[in-house]
Amino acid sequence: MKKTVVLVVEDDQDIMELITYNLTTDGFQCLSARDGEMAVKTAKSKLPDIISLDLMLPGIDGLEVCRQLKKNFKTENIPIIMLTAKGEETDIVSGLELGAEDYITKPFSPKVLLARIRALLRRKNSQAGHAEMEIKLPGLVVHRGRHEVIVKGKRIDLTLTEFKLLEFLASRPGWTFTRNQIIDGVQGDDYIVTDRSVDVQIVGLRKKLGARGKSIETVRGVGYRFQE
Repeated sequence: MKKTVVLVVEDDQDIMELITYNLTTDGFQCLSARDGEMAVKTAKSKLPDIISLDLMLPGIDGLEVCRQLKKNFKTENIPIIMLTAKGEETDIVSGLELGAEDYITKPFSPKVLLARIRALLRRKNSQAGHAEMEIKLPGLVVHRGRHEVIVKGKRIDLTLTEFKLLEFLASRPGWTFTRNQIIDGVQGDDYIVTDRSVDVQIVGLRKKLGARGKSIETVRGVGYRFQE
């Protein structure tokens, strides 16, 4: 069974070792980052299941790390539990407003951290289990499980790439994405493709969707978005 991956962001070596020891002993797999820049880079490339984030970091601080991860479509749904020094109520409020899910004040018990991490993972899994399998928009239904697209009651045959492209855009109506963001979201970081290939896929998808294809708008100088 695949282990749950925790990204531990902490610049204090002793605390880092304490956290990782307790997590690995309890069956988790740990990634580590000693500063804010590395935390953002690791989170985007490895996509951990949850992040333990110290707020006091060299370089960019924990709040900025949280801000960058929560505004990125690849990492926005990764739960973040903040580790803060006692009395930093302003930072706690700021972190929660930025999208962090929980916090623990230092000094802390490793058992409490483990309990909080497990609680957040249960909540995440529960939400994922109840997530809608369908994207329903006026005149359009995208069914993830069946890889099926219905336009005004008629089933439309799409290639796998076309389906993933439509699912990516339609699940975030109104959001504008660059071609590189679309490539990352549809194919992953390791997929090598040109901007022109995205344009060709969009043209083919619009044609197959008929009148509903007009919902895929070109944003000049940026990329594409799906409008309801």
